[in-house]
Amino acid sequence: MRNAFADELTKLAAEDDRLVLLSGDIGNRLFDPFKAQHSERFFNCGVAEANMTGVAAGMATCGLRPITYTITPFATTRCLEQIRVDICYHNVPVIIVGVGGGLSYASLGSTHHSCEDIAFLRALPNMTVICPADALEVRAALHAAIAHNGPVYMRLGKKNEPAVYESQPDLELGQGKVIRDGNDVCILATGNILPVVVEASKVLATTMKIDARVINFHTVKPLDAPLLRDVFSTFRVVVTVEEHSLIGGLGGAVAEWMADTNSNGSRLLRFGTPDAFLHEAGSQGYLRSVCGLTSVKLADGIAHELRVVQGTNS
Repeated sequence: MRNAFADELTKLAAEDDRLVLLSGDIGNRLFDPFKAQHSERFFNCGVAEANMTGVAAGMATCGLRPITYTITPFATTRCLEQIRVDICYHNVPVIIVGVGGGLSYASLGSTHHSCEDIAFLRALPNMTVICPADALEVRAALHAAIAHNGPVYMRLGKKNEPAVYESQPDLELGQGKVIRDGNDVCILATGNILPVVVEASKVLATTMKIDARVINFHTVKPLDAPLLRDVFSTFRVVVTVEEHSLIGGLGGAVAEWMADTNSNGSRLLRFGTPDAFLHEAGSQGYLRSVCGLTSVKLADGIAHELRVVQGTNS
């Protein structure tokens, strides 16, 4: 994902001289092509992310289109006040890019995990939250973010994410995209967990004869309310999956929507990380397993919920 972001941004900067990249002292070799072509528009702001955010806000008020980039918790949590007051309060078009969302930096421990960032930024007025699923969608998301005249948070994975799309998709902010059709259950997913969800839908189909519709909610804010209305009027069980806390992310947003809307009695089943710090170290795959975010564990949990709803499980 990060390579796709750097490559696409370099191309777009050749077409738009307003684009400015501010880095929090990472990705220096990653951005060598950008620096070679646009050296006057690259700023390494060092390990001073709050200052970087304020600088970006100032640039945006002067007509530039700044993009900040660093590891997700340092791009968001560390400088939440500056995002809130300098960017969102003034409603300026700064794109905040967090790399390594969720458990991508699993081996570095809780300081580098970002399982609360969607919740933090979703709560801020004027903020748009985008979570691309693969490298091709990163490119599409960057186009959409630049076209949007307001604050955007774009949450990336890290590297080597499985592909969901065969070609670059169209991406409209606030409009989910059906990845796989199905009639028995609907799974809503966001971000780089989507490939796991697609695999879970295959497990459901082949081993449990359950036909799952999979929808990519690449935009967590604003939610696609018309699509949600259609989903909840069609399916008795709707599932959300995210590599983020169960509190405040996609599942929380959908639950809030349900509370304010007549959802026809449909059941909502949420998968995400627990309300706890993960003190174990290991690979991203290992911590996903600890949190129940594997294709087999997701399929088992969904099948169990369907049996409960259908009254076939005691």
